[in-house]
Amino acid sequence: MSKCFIPVDYHRFRRYMTHAVLEELHTGLRWAEGPVWFADAQMLLYTDVPGDRIYRWVEGQGASVFRHGSNHANGMTRDRQGRLVVCESGGRRVTRTELDGRITVLAERFEGKRLNSPNDVVVKSDGTVWFSDPDYGILSDYTGTRAESEIGACNVFRYDPADGSLGVACEGLAKPNGLAFSPDERTLYVADSGRTHDPDGPHQIVAFDVAADGRTGHRRPFAQIPTGVPDGFRVDVDGNIWTSTVDDGVLCFAPDGALIGRIHVPEPVANLTFGGPKLNRLFIAAGQKLYSIFTGTRGLPLV
Repeated sequence: MSKCFIPVDYHRFRRYMTHAVLEELHTGLRWAEGPVWFADAQMLLYTDVPGDRIYRWVEGQGASVFRHGSNHANGMTRDRQGRLVVCESGGRRVTRTELDGRITVLAERFEGKRLNSPNDVVVKSDGTVWFSDPDYGILSDYTGTRAESEIGACNVFRYDPADGSLGVACEGLAKPNGLAFSPDERTLYVADSGRTHDPDGPHQIVAFDVAADGRTGHRRPFAQIPTGVPDGFRVDVDGNIWTSTVDDGVLCFAPDGALIGRIHVPEPVANLTFGGPKLNRLFIAAGQKLYSIFTGTRGLPLV
């Protein structure tokens, strides 16, 4: 087996391990983030948040600039029509890039107050857009513009493009970060990375029950990150969570919350996504670099 895969529970993790090695695809970034796979174009888009760019990577062609002047784009995803949805940390808004290239603002204010700095985003099968809004982008001028929070809290929001409504989906989190739905969309997982600015702060992934009408219910701890904090993560077809950690590479948690394995990455990992023709290639945004490794599972398709 590849030395990159480190089983914690060998019998549960063995099927997800391969002989593949970690491949370095792009270097020279300031802080790599937000990878999203476009299956129809066989390309990956990802961000350099302080570098204020969105990059494109294509097998055999390498990396190129997709958008220069991205408002410090951070997390990204696709909606059900295949359009790019971007959390603009510097712009303090969530935007959608239309198929003709126009940019539409989906959310930038809540009850008349500016958002903090949208960080990561997912789109549910009903078309609603869910995004986290911590204050990282307004704490300094590095990944946004330093400012005071107008909202006074860090939430997860739910935007409904059908009627343009924006509401709080999850509250009471120190610094909500990465988020993803379970395969059946009955559970929303949210990373709380509060320890980044408080040594006693949370460093865990929490789970929220999601009702058929989109309302969130019971909240419960899902997984504690042993060292560092969780950031972006993705869920595979078996319901496992593959999460970034700032200090411990990529961790794989089974649906019951048990840590079953790791992938060693020599950089602090910020985010990741599954891609490639079979959706079995894990693309990893880590520090100044973009990596990939082939796994023994497949990610959930975005569209």
